[in-house]
Amino acid sequence: MDLRERRRFVLAASALLAAPRVGFPQQGTKVWRIGFLQPGGRAAYLDELVKGMRALGYEVGRNLVIEWRFADGHYDRLPALAAELVHGNFHVIVVAGTPAAAALKRATSTVPVVMSVVGDPVASGFVSSLARPGGNFTGLSLANPDVSSKWFEMARTVAPRSQIGVLADSNQPTAPWYVKNIERAAQKLGIKVPVAYAPTGNGIESALDSLAMQRIATIVVLPSGMLEKHAAQMAQIAVERRIALVASTRIYAERGSLLGYGQNYGAFTRRAATYVDKILKGVKPSELPVEQPMIFELTINLTTAKKLGLTIPTELLLRADNVIE
Repeated sequence: MDLRERRRFVLAASALLAAPRVGFPQQGTKVWRIGFLQPGGRAAYLDELVKGMRALGYEVGRNLVIEWRFADGHYDRLPALAAELVHGNFHVIVVAGTPAAAALKRATSTVPVVMSVVGDPVASGFVSSLARPGGNFTGLSLANPDVSSKWFEMARTVAPRSQIGVLADSNQPTAPWYVKNIERAAQKLGIKVPVAYAPTGNGIESALDSLAMQRIATIVVLPSGMLEKHAAQMAQIAVERRIALVASTRIYAERGSLLGYGQNYGAFTRRAATYVDKILKGVKPSELPVEQPMIFELTINLTTAKKLGLTIPTELLLRADNVIE
């Protein structure tokens, strides 16, 4: 092989490695094509879809190809990414995040869509009802009216003498729903909860500062792919301002926030594989009721607690699924 041929070989190999897909099927095998749309970046819990599909007899590289599309927190990219998947001849598209699901809802009414990590699909208009979806969307719903009050309760538990605020993504459709539930819990105690909104990652620091100026020392961070992408930056800013962050997933605690409590995204994503399997076997999405699994996990970062001078109550530590020291 001369130098020119070697260069062509390297370029071809590089192009294959760069393609945003998982799996190269063997010849002669029925190959199922799955697309995945996510408003944030690549997260570890997404690998659970591959594991779930493998448990059902689908092997990446043999009879399964998965192509991923990530908006990296830039929601304005979602319509184009959704259109790309809709026109990509996929048998099923799996979606994480309400903004991404909304983009797919606008892009197609025929391609089957399985929701893995989505807020309230009924309120968002993705399905007619949980029992009878009635269209091309089905899957799982994160919606749980109790989780918002749990974040508020935990914020009061870890810092009982501090004022509590809320940080939300202004582009996240579920934010008003969560805010309303937290305000309802706070009103029972005669407490007002200030809310700050960040439209982009660049707005996070100013949103945190606006709460800090109101002497807020504990902040509930609402679910958002955009906010999650900036979890490490947010945690650093919060520690510098002596603010405790109570967030919605373990990822925040792993990246420096005080506490992460919420639905186990990995378990949801793995469960989504069962919906994909049924659709590939001929069941219509409209005939598959939406599930609302109650799969929660609590992660506490004791290193951050020490930096903030906080002592986590023993009863909360005993409830934790993960403790970071």
